[in-house]
Amino acid sequence: MKKLINDPLNVADELLDGLVDAYNGDCKSVGKRSIVKTDIPDGKVALLVGGGSGHEPIYHGLVGRNLADGAACGDIFAAPPPNIVFEATEAVDRGKGVLYLYGNYAGDVLNFDLGAELSDDEDIDVRTVLIWDDVCSAPPTEKDKRRGIAGLVPVVKLVGAASQTAATLDELEAAAKKAVLMTRSVGVSMSPGSIPATGKPTFELDEALIGLGMGIHGEPGVAEIPMTTADELTEKMLELIFEDFEKDEEVDALAEGDEILLFVNSLGATTMMELLIALRKAKAILTERGIKIYDVIVGPLVTCQEMSGISFSFTKMDDELKGYWDMPCQSNCYSKMEGRNGG
Repeated sequence: MKKLINDPLNVADELLDGLVDAYNGDCKSVGKRSIVKTDIPDGKVALLVGGGSGHEPIYHGLVGRNLADGAACGDIFAAPPPNIVFEATEAVDRGKGVLYLYGNYAGDVLNFDLGAELSDDEDIDVRTVLIWDDVCSAPPTEKDKRRGIAGLVPVVKLVGAASQTAATLDELEAAAKKAVLMTRSVGVSMSPGSIPATGKPTFELDEALIGLGMGIHGEPGVAEIPMTTADELTEKMLELIFEDFEKDEEVDALAEGDEILLFVNSLGATTMMELLIALRKAKAILTERGIKIYDVIVGPLVTCQEMSGISFSFTKMDDELKGYWDMPCQSNCYSKMEGRNGG
């Protein structure tokens, strides 16, 4: 697959350099491959996100005003090594501790845990909250085994806002756990992405099939289903999210009068045209159930290179989460004005 790059082995480093340039002074590069804000206040409880590169604009595109304070960046589709995590932790720490918030993948968990150990040796207090929003990757009784997919965008936005007022690391950790618990996602793929170092597709999928429940790296899904219409696929995907809320004893089922954030994400190649057609059907399904949409995000924010695919994410809202959501934010990944939909 054609890529406009230089040396394939330098892609992650060069894209991070370009991202720092895009932030135009609001962020800086630190250490081997981290990006941090240039104006983190003293005494702030810090928020560090991170993960593999290749999913732009996340993860490192979520560093910004009222969002994450920094991001530890790995190579393409690879976890950041412990030294990078430690360098980013040192750079964002302002004496009140650092919350790690990232997707639940084995490599990321291992390396961030090792980074936390290095940070502990330097007396930096670190806590970890994993994002596990992919309902297809494990049942509600085993949520700790689930992958983190597109739900990380609303989760990081909510937790980023919470970090602006949290007095303690305990307080921020509690807000993060709540945001994760209330967020569920389903994704599908219709064609693979690729790894720049090889130029080859990450997996194979028959053109007549859709991979249901596939992760953002092309991990195996729960099933391969026949290619279908936007309306039929949207209904099938949303039903999986509804069922998950119903089966999870830690949350109430979605019911008439509830409010949610709705995020319709493209995995890279799926066009805005297709997302909007799917959004239209999702709104109709939610309206029929009496569920209100508090706010909408739509666009290619959690990507897998040129993968064709779509995901839906719900975050069930309450007054606390609404307060965090309404706070304005700005980054290269996601920005919003005060209130809902810029209102």
